[in-house]
Amino acid sequence: MKIIVTGANGQLGNEMRVISKRFSQHSYIFTDVAELDICNKEAVMAFFEENKPDFVVNCAAYTAVTKAESDLEISRKINAEAVGILGEATKCVGAKMIHVSTDYVFDGLGHIPYTEEMNVCPQSVYGKTKLDGEIALQQSGAEYAILRTSWLYSSFGNNFVKTMIRLGQEKEKLTVIFDQIGTPTYAADLAEAIMTIVNAENFVGGVFHFSNEGVCSWYDFTKSIHKIYGITSCKVLPLETKDYPDSTPRPFYSVLNKAKIKSIYGLEIPHWEESLTRCIDVLKQEK
Repeated sequence: MKIIVTGANGQLGNEMRVISKRFSQHSYIFTDVAELDICNKEAVMAFFEENKPDFVVNCAAYTAVTKAESDLEISRKINAEAVGILGEATKCVGAKMIHVSTDYVFDGLGHIPYTEEMNVCPQSVYGKTKLDGEIALQQSGAEYAILRTSWLYSSFGNNFVKTMIRLGQEKEKLTVIFDQIGTPTYAADLAEAIMTIVNAENFVGGVFHFSNEGVCSWYDFTKSIHKIYGITSCKVLPLETKDYPDSTPRPFYSVLNKAKIKSIYGLEIPHWEESLTRCIDVLKQEK
């Protein structure tokens, strides 16, 4: 099969590059903005007509949650309009599309893991534009699978894990939010789930939830990052959201129920600490 991957220079896109070597029976076209402007409908249509993909994996997104509050137009273009364009082009060439969405489509006021059927109610510009992207893809007529995920990190790019390692080495003390609960997700595991769907005997579309197993706060996550990495000189203290100097709305509880994707695609998903250990091993090898 021929697979187009958009947003190939981001965390997930880079993990797709890595995993593609294990699935070398397929051919891949990795694109980022230099190769393909996904906001340009004519360019996307022409690119898809020329390359005739079987699958499109959209890893592109505007993920700067705080900046999105003021960068509404660019956030909407990348997270919503471009997804609709990709969906239309996917439909035109008879391909299937896998698109990555977010736990931020929920209001975060629940207390049991969110299923795909639960009501969406995004509170931030980022969450609203990502939900608009889901709707645009659903309305495009393309065959699709939307994977909502949470707290994504990897050995690539800038992310929470790498920031906490850096700060843990630089500072004697850190305060980290303890009253926002969710699940960290290793982008390599999400890439694995995507390839499971690509290689499935029967493609089942729809909306799915995917994160690693388990639950923690950002505070717990940081404590584990430091413990696994071997940072002992930095004291990590809990902080309430109300005392954090960023007013951007973020879900207090965004644990995702993954029963649907596990049942349909037979996935066995690692616990977040197990995956964090694997990622930190990679980071240490790269030092």
